[in-house]
Amino acid sequence: MTEKSALNPIVIFDIDGVVRDVGNSYRRALADTVEHFTNTAYRPTPGDIDQLKSEGLWNNDWEASQEFIYRHFETQGQTRQQLQLDYKTIVAFFQSRYRGTDPENWNGYICDEPLLLQPSYLEQLTEAGIDWGFFSGATRTSATYVLHKRLGLQSPVLIAMEDAPGKPDPTGLFATVELLEKQVKNLPIIYVGDTVADMYTVRKAREINPHRNWIGVGILPPHVQETAAHSHAYGETLLAAGAAIVLSNVEQLNPVKIAEL
Repeated sequence: MTEKSALNPIVIFDIDGVVRDVGNSYRRALADTVEHFTNTAYRPTPGDIDQLKSEGLWNNDWEASQEFIYRHFETQGQTRQQLQLDYKTIVAFFQSRYRGTDPENWNGYICDEPLLLQPSYLEQLTEAGIDWGFFSGATRTSATYVLHKRLGLQSPVLIAMEDAPGKPDPTGLFATVELLEKQVKNLPIIYVGDTVADMYTVRKAREINPHRNWIGVGILPPHVQETAAHSHAYGETLLAAGAAIVLSNVEQLNPVKIAEL
């Protein structure tokens, strides 16, 4: 390891909204699920979903679906105790839309997710002596699908939903760092995410381990970039949650930008 690379930070990426565009997959499956379980009475808009996620607690889209359903029926005067939604049924319906109806050869929305970075970008980081990996709230099979099948990465460092508590708990971030750390300890950590929960994760990591330099980089997911006003408002939300900078695409976080941070 060269002296230069020894001083480089470790970069850890969220997957949804950073590596792949989930506007027409996860978020669409979420809206389908809420619509189904409210008997077509309510379908959350992209703005509704952003509003819920800005609370910083709903990184898991299955839980977010359930929360939307509960809140809809609460406006109708029903209590959560009365409803007693079956979480497993909600998850199963969601997965039937996201993964599809064939458990072996997926045929759902996941098949059409646009990629937001190319393998050449990750190769560029490696050539600059920057170690990288992934910490995502996606299931391991879903994360592996995009990293292995779509991006062609052989065995990247990955901490997924099954491996750690949900964000903003930083346990999974710490676990990813541990897998990536080699000879040099206490390198700065950059975590790249697109939600308030991602930035809160960095903030909590800093509280637990203040001796290390933790940097949150916010990414604007494609669905918020349709208007300048929406982009600006979303970016301000990420900055308020603790992002050091906000970028419109992850590939803008090149080795030069990383050195600046």
